[in-house]
Amino acid sequence: MRKYVGHRILVLATLLGAAIVLLRPGGPLLARPEVWKQTGWAKTDFSRASVPFDEILSGGPPKDGIPSIDDPKFAPIAEIKDLGPKEPVISLSLNGEARAYPLRILIWHEIVNDNFAGTPVSVTYCPLCNSAVVFDRRVDGKVLDFGTTGKLHKSNLVMYDRQSESWWMQFTGEAVVGAMLGKVLKSIPARLEAFDLFTERHPGGKVLLPPSPARRPYANNPYVGYDSRGRPYPFFTGELPEGINPMERVIVVKTADGEPMGVSMAFLRQKKTYRLGDVMLSWQAGQNSALDTRRIDQGRDVGNVVARREGASGAVDVVYDVTFAFVYHAFYPGKTIVK
Repeated sequence: MRKYVGHRILVLATLLGAAIVLLRPGGPLLARPEVWKQTGWAKTDFSRASVPFDEILSGGPPKDGIPSIDDPKFAPIAEIKDLGPKEPVISLSLNGEARAYPLRILIWHEIVNDNFAGTPVSVTYCPLCNSAVVFDRRVDGKVLDFGTTGKLHKSNLVMYDRQSESWWMQFTGEAVVGAMLGKVLKSIPARLEAFDLFTERHPGGKVLLPPSPARRPYANNPYVGYDSRGRPYPFFTGELPEGINPMERVIVVKTADGEPMGVSMAFLRQKKTYRLGDVMLSWQAGQNSALDTRRIDQGRDVGNVVARREGASGAVDVVYDVTFAFVYHAFYPGKTIVK
């Protein structure tokens, strides 16, 4: 079991068999700034916060208990022999270069701090929200490095930057606690797609390698059956959306003026293409769910999504996310989901 130490999946058996009172204010999985300061957060400015502290839950691991990858290594596609063709990767293309970050790695590390094509980026994945977002790590002229706090807000990964130790939401890229309060990271267009699609588009691309292949079972999903549940794990205690399965995948994009919009994956799968505001969405089969079966390469087909907007020189990729309905509802209450 030593190789699993630090991963939040270790606390799920306790959570799922325990009363939800454990997650209420004052319960053993909750803490307050005076306690947090004694457990690794002495540098964080808790006088500055935009979220109630009693809504920030412990996910189980301590600070950096889920270790970010800070010195990523890559190999050419031709050298990659263990990735299934339909396995999901976060693909990033900048300045003529392309890299793929497999979810089989990110599901165990959640953050990759990289320097790619002249841009410092953080490639992030929150398994509990199925949220895959790439951020520019530069804020006010400073390059930040991100790690995991071990905490969750609305079931979403709470990141921290190692420079000010402010806390940031992975889903929105916003600093919610600390000196950086209110700052928002710039998101970079990326795709969540099957490995074979990345290979077809970027035959000269490179693929992230696992940093410690002997220590973690990178082919495996530690959240078996998660996206087939009727509701999220009890790390989430908020209101669930009506008229849609809380665990239905929802594609989230923003209009040119920043307004969030959502469309269910089931709807897009049926339509194949759909215009959401000024963004054209398309769906095609052939991507394993990373949150279904034990082996990720055997996960059921949830399909691939592309989001593009017409620009002056033609259609270009835009930032999008494929999350769950309960997440969209929690962060954007009152916003409708096309379904």
